Order: sequence, then C-alpha cells, then structure tokens
Amino acid sequence: MATSSASEEQLSSTVQSSKPGLNATFVITAASADGERPSTWHREYSTAVSAGLSSLVSTFVGFPFDSIKTRMQAYRFNSVLDCVRVTKKNEGIKGFFRGVGAPMISVTIVRTLSFSIYSQCRTTYTDGLNQLFGEGYIVDPSVPDLLTPEQKATPGSNLLRALPMYFMSGFTAGGFIALFSCPFEFTKLSTQIELLMARARHPESLELNPASPRYEPKGTYESFKDIIRKRGIVGLYSGFRYHFARDALGTSLYFTVYESSKQLFSMYNPDGGPPGPLVIAISGGLCGIFSWAVLFPLDTMKSIVQRDILTRPPGTPIKKRSFHLFNPRMYRGLGVSIARTGLVNMTFFSIYEQLYKKL
Repeated sequence: MATSSASEEQLSSTVQSSKPGLNATFVITAASADGERPSTWHREYSTAVSAGLSSLVSTFVGFPFDSIKTRMQAYRFNSVLDCVRVTKKNEGIKGFFRGVGAPMISVTIVRTLSFSIYSQCRTTYTDGLNQLFGEGYIVDPSVPDLLTPEQKATPGSNLLRALPMYFMSGFTAGGFIALFSCPFEFTKLSTQIELLMARARHPESLELNPASPRYEPKGTYESFKDIIRKRGIVGLYSGFRYHFARDALGTSLYFTVYESSKQLFSMYNPDGGPPGPLVIAISGGLCGIFSWAVLFPLDTMKSIVQRDILTRPPGTPIKKRSFHLFNPRMYRGLGVSIARTGLVNMTFFSIYEQLYKKL
C-alpha cells in the first residue's frame, strides 16, 4: 500500500492559489529552523530521496512478516508458529526473504510516486472544494498562521472538512500506482509460494531427505520472466481488479487516518509546534494498522485468486469462488500482517523524518 506525506520541524505546508487572495491549494515546501527557504534541489528531490531510502529499509525489515502472511492466506497452516516452523525447516532463513527483490524495487518507486501524486491531488481537490463551497473552506491546519480565529477555536471542524479531500486524494494515488505495482506484487506472490505449489503438485519427489531430489526455486527475476513466457505481459496483471480495489481503498484510508491522527495529536501539543517524532511514528503505525485491518479480507481474496491463476495452465478458467466477509479463513494471517504493517510504517516514518532533516 502507499504512504502519506509527512510534516516535521523542517517540513511545512504553504497555501497558494491560482486566484489572488484564495488560500486554498496545498504546496509542500520545506523551511529551515531559521525561516530560510531551502534550495530548489531540496524542495524538489529531498522528499523523494528520503522516501525511497526509507522504503528500502522498512520493506526489508517487514518482509518476513509479509511472506508468512501470504503463505497463510494461500495455504493451510495450523497457526502462525506452524507456518514459521515449516518454512524454516523446509527453506531455511532465506525462505522468509524469498521474493524480497520485487517489493524492494516496487515499494520504493511506489512510495516515491505516491508522495508526488497525493500532493498534487490534494492540491487539485482542495482548490475544487474551496471553489465549490467558498474561499477558505479548507485551510491547512499545519500552518497556524493561515487559520482564522474561528478555525483556531474549533480545529476539529476544519479537519472534518478536509477528510473528503484526504480520502479522494488517496484513492486517486492508490488507483494510479496499482497500474505499476500489480506486476511486482504478482511476481512476489509467485516467488513466495513457488515451493509450496511444487510440493502440492509433487509431494513424493520433494520430501526433504538425503535420497530425495531437492527443488531449486527460481529467484524474483526468473519468476518474472517465467510469467511473461507462459502468460505474456498481460499475465503480470492477473487478478488486477482485486489489486486495484485493495490499493485504491487502502491508500484512501491510509492517508486519511495518517493526516487526521497527526492533526488530532497536534491539538494537544502544549507548545503548539509541529508533531514530534513519537507522534509521527504512532500516526504512521496507526494508519497502516487501520487500513490493513479493514482491507485484509480483500487482500486475502487477491492472494487466493492469484494463487488459483498460478496453479492452472495459462488460458484455463479458474473456478469461481464465493467469498464470505465473516469467514475466519478471510482473516488468516491478520495478526502477523498487523505486526508487519505497524513495524514497517513506524520504521518508515521515523527514518524518513531523520533523513529529511539531514538532506
């Protein structure tokens, strides 16, 4: 899923507009502690560089959790510990990192894109809402000088007005990046469950004993080429409608919860300054946990449908499945996914803010 833009001591938002005197459109800029404007390079690239490097670290840290989650969604295990034990026994430690190459690339690019797309969409939608409902309908709460006395007295009302803008901006960003991330996610899933699929097809030949032949799984790049060879470029978008729905809705919730959590916590900041590192980390963890908890059944549908596609010859129709929202199977792996997304997003935002300050 995509991440939200972050504000810290050295990241502020100014409001501009195509109309004179209309403080409506958000433009993310950076300001140093002494009030000086940063260089052009800093304004245009520091956020992207920080997001990219932070994504590499946080994705690697959280990938074992994602691998266990995917295995539990696609195949039956007695528990999380059973899945960990079987994976460790059959594949070793590197089994938990099988397929990490694809998300390391895709998540880094997706997060960089999502920052830019979300910011631009927020600009466009905010301007539209202000034109529709009147000048000053939405003002960025992170810039206290732009708030009217009434808005300062009732900060919650301004936040409520901004929620649709956050949601629409996140939906647009999530839907757009799904076009890029789906091939990588499908390749990642193929690599993660490749050995499980092979053992399901030929259990007698893959028993791990000295007399049995060992199955050598393909890496991420080989899996990518294999999918294209067997299914064509279009095959990389197998199960796309589930992927699109998950990313668009998930990113909407992600941005909305992150932005609102940051602002709600900031209301109780005694010195009235921007949110500190702890608030940033908690807000990042909350938005990841909430969006995954709500969208997890849809993610399970995606994993099951894509697994069905992978286990059948190209061109063979997959069997129709009826998914029930409250079926316990739809939430298999939820616990490990919650742990993963909380850890990943707290790590991401903490590293991002530190890197941004140093660039």
